[in-house]
Amino acid sequence: MSQEKKPYDTSKAVVDVREVKDRMSRQEIREMADIFRLGEDDLEEKKLIYPRMRDKRVLNVFRDMRTKLIEKSGNKNFTLMVTSVCEEGGSTFVANNLAASIALDQGKTALIVDCNLYSPASSQLLEGDHIGFSDFLESPTVSIENIIYATGIPRLRLIPIGKSLDISPEYYTSYRMKQFTEELSDRYSDRYVILDVPPVGSTTDARILADCCDFVVLVVPHGKVTKDQLKKSIANFDGDKLIGIIFNN
Repeated sequence: MSQEKKPYDTSKAVVDVREVKDRMSRQEIREMADIFRLGEDDLEEKKLIYPRMRDKRVLNVFRDMRTKLIEKSGNKNFTLMVTSVCEEGGSTFVANNLAASIALDQGKTALIVDCNLYSPASSQLLEGDHIGFSDFLESPTVSIENIIYATGIPRLRLIPIGKSLDISPEYYTSYRMKQFTEELSDRYSDRYVILDVPPVGSTTDARILADCCDFVVLVVPHGKVTKDQLKKSIANFDGDKLIGIIFNN
């Protein structure tokens, strides 16, 4: 007499797989924390926040912004674009430190992507010239793994602008750009991606790249823009995506 086999409980298998993935993710984050570290003098020079910095006000401002962004996303990873109203508006400072504040959380990782072809300031976190964002868009032989670099800050990585600085904004609507953003957001569930983008008042780049992002933060340099400039800048973005306006002193 044959014994009837019980159906396999697939729900248990799903749970097991998720648990394995979760353990792998936590292990990867721990391994990211083992890279070389910048000293406090280096962090001060690069204008990056760190836990023992003297100016706790600045540290707490970025921690508060981080908390609000993560709450807004429902505790899910996101791609955030940071731009400014005008040149030298402070968007790089904000982008770098938002990423640094996320990396302070030992359960999260952050990735800065320098998307400024005209004044690539975030790339200055690295020494020397490196292939990066523009090279990925231009060449199908360049992979994401080839362009992610350690910064000297635990759990914080950087994709520099790259060497192909003569690409046009049309690349931002290409298949490679779609592949770029999808792979970055899907690769690690604990990774938060911050795009450092040119000023919205100078080029069309910010308006185009906003379509690739979940959220937009607009940086307004104190005393440098008019109300009309600010209104025009705000009008470039979907109201649901523009989740913050930061007045930078």
